Amino acid sequence: MSTDRAAAPTADLTSALSGTRVLPVLTVPDVATAAPLAEALAAGGARCAEVTLRTPDAEKALRAMADHGGLTVGAGTVLTPEQAERAVAAGARFVLSPGFDADVVDTCRKLGVPVVPGIATATELTRALRAGITTVKVFPAEHLGGARFIQALAAPFPQARFVPTGGVGPGHLPIYLSHPSVLAVGGSWMAAAGHLERRDYAEIRRLTADAVERSAA
Repeated sequence: MSTDRAAAPTADLTSALSGTRVLPVLTVPDVATAAPLAEALAAGGARCAEVTLRTPDAEKALRAMADHGGLTVGAGTVLTPEQAERAVAAGARFVLSPGFDADVVDTCRKLGVPVVPGIATATELTRALRAGITTVKVFPAEHLGGARFIQALAAPFPQARFVPTGGVGPGHLPIYLSHPSVLAVGGSWMAAAGHLERRDYAEIRRLTADAVERSAA
């Protein structure tokens, strides 16, 4: 499978974030919304976004958002090596998974794209670190204990960097981002299902701008 679209991958998620510390997590059911969604997010100050592979046309939506050019777009909910390959072919510049899968990690390395696997326990974090992965997704963060859970993990694993997602809203940003081990926070509130159904791009832009401002405070 060709991966020409990923010929110049970002070095890591830090580069993809480009100075922002919020990661919009998107489930895009209608490809027609992808380009204006990318425009709204970029206008709000987002520099990257995660398109989850949870809908039948997710890869088309990812491609359309990547073609916009205003965002560094990654793929989320990547469960298999084959999904990783297709996502990178569609333009994904980084990959996130809800759990740790060694085959997905190996595939992303071969493709030359950053991969951020999910962890929910100290054991899973240990596996990721042994595999050379130092930036992990904490999912579902709020259900696991939120910022207190991350603080507990960071004590014995100071080399780890965390991207909490799952149940996270704008009110959680200050406490998460105040912890030095948190690289960024991911959330779907900036472009929720209702916003996309209504084509409410103005509200998406406003919520994104608010999140970017909160992350810089």
